Amino acid sequence: MPVSIRQQLSDEMMFDLESEKRVLSSMLHSEEACIEAQNSLTTADFYSPKHATIFELTGILFAREIRPTYVEVLKEGHSLGLLKSTRDIEELKHIVEHYIDDENIKYWIKRVRDKARVRKFVEFLKNSMELLQSESDQEVEQLLMEAEEKLTNLTALEIDDRVDTPEDMASLGYDEVERRFLRYREIQEVHKGVIPLDGLTTGFDSLNRITLGYKPGDLIILGAQTGHGKTAFALHTAKAVAVDQGMNMLYLNTEMSRQQIALRWGSILSSIDHDRIRIGDINENELSIILNGYSRLRGSGFYSYPCPNLTPEKTISIARKFKTQKKIDLMIIDYIGRMEKHDPRLQEWQMLEQIVKTQKMLAQNLQVAVMCLVQLNPDGTLQGAKRMKNESDLMLKLSPIPREDLAEDEELKKYVNPNYYISIEKNRDGRSGVRIPIQFDLQKQTMKDAERMAR
Repeated sequence: MPVSIRQQLSDEMMFDLESEKRVLSSMLHSEEACIEAQNSLTTADFYSPKHATIFELTGILFAREIRPTYVEVLKEGHSLGLLKSTRDIEELKHIVEHYIDDENIKYWIKRVRDKARVRKFVEFLKNSMELLQSESDQEVEQLLMEAEEKLTNLTALEIDDRVDTPEDMASLGYDEVERRFLRYREIQEVHKGVIPLDGLTTGFDSLNRITLGYKPGDLIILGAQTGHGKTAFALHTAKAVAVDQGMNMLYLNTEMSRQQIALRWGSILSSIDHDRIRIGDINENELSIILNGYSRLRGSGFYSYPCPNLTPEKTISIARKFKTQKKIDLMIIDYIGRMEKHDPRLQEWQMLEQIVKTQKMLAQNLQVAVMCLVQLNPDGTLQGAKRMKNESDLMLKLSPIPREDLAEDEELKKYVNPNYYISIEKNRDGRSGVRIPIQFDLQKQTMKDAERMAR
């Protein structure tokens, strides 16, 4: 009796029970690991029926927004009659207690998925052999074409396969032009020529007029030198979006402590010098103003996540979690130069390029605006800036206005005490090469549009 293809392959090639256990255990200990696994695997990817059942139960709980834990999986399994025997319960307990490794969850997921693909490939070979034996009279070319089609389906990447037909594009174009026509008429007749935003406010009227706001799927890059307002700009944006408009957003902080961020908010919301708040040099009236400011923050949509060991992979898991649970519209990363570099062979600019590409995909997939803060060199340049620029929808640079500009630029003389520029280096949907004068109060950590002088 001929030996089957499956019999010729070792168990080690066909399945990896330890990796399955590590994935399941990590899911039951870490919400991030659970999100990652649910987005990457299916029940059919597990070789062990018991493991597949546990994974299925975590998916049921996850869909109901219940954090999958040992207790919750046990309860759900009991109620559905899927964890019946003492051995099933002991297996679940053993997995939870002995196999946690959520730091390497991506590796274990890949192991499980790769073994599942091997098994599918073996099944493909088996079916092809059976077809060849049973259809001896069929044209060889036809057999090969059918096999090729099945193999293509097996190895195809998981991508969005929607293709726009000519009719689709024509309809889309018509609808878009009509929408913009009606919108322009509305602007002239209802809004008295003031263009409404297409997305989230930037926090600056001048920047809003040029960009029409931060849109879902946008990647925004903000560059500034050390100590020149990156965090102040980010928190100014956060105030405009989360406090003033009540929209939900996530602030990933890689550098400052929770207390430092909280103190920055005290200054931003009260317009009292940050240094005085930091050392406690305030009177009772000022204390009352600050506390009122925190009351506004309390009712806002600002979520802060301190991540000193942030990686590009972690941003994906965290963003998915907050998009699902908090319906965030904006994520700010302060700043990407602090992200951990796993591959020592990569230069810093290569690492930054990879991060930016990851964040652009994340913005598009989740339909949130993502702002990445980057640190410029002392001369105002950034290695790999060209590549970042290519990936971004909006690239901004924050810099002090040179003294000679203040003294000689006739346009600047029309403003009241401008001291910083917001330079639009790239704007995918509008004008670029524009410098917007603003007022940045370093002591109060506040920013605003520079006011024009009265004529």
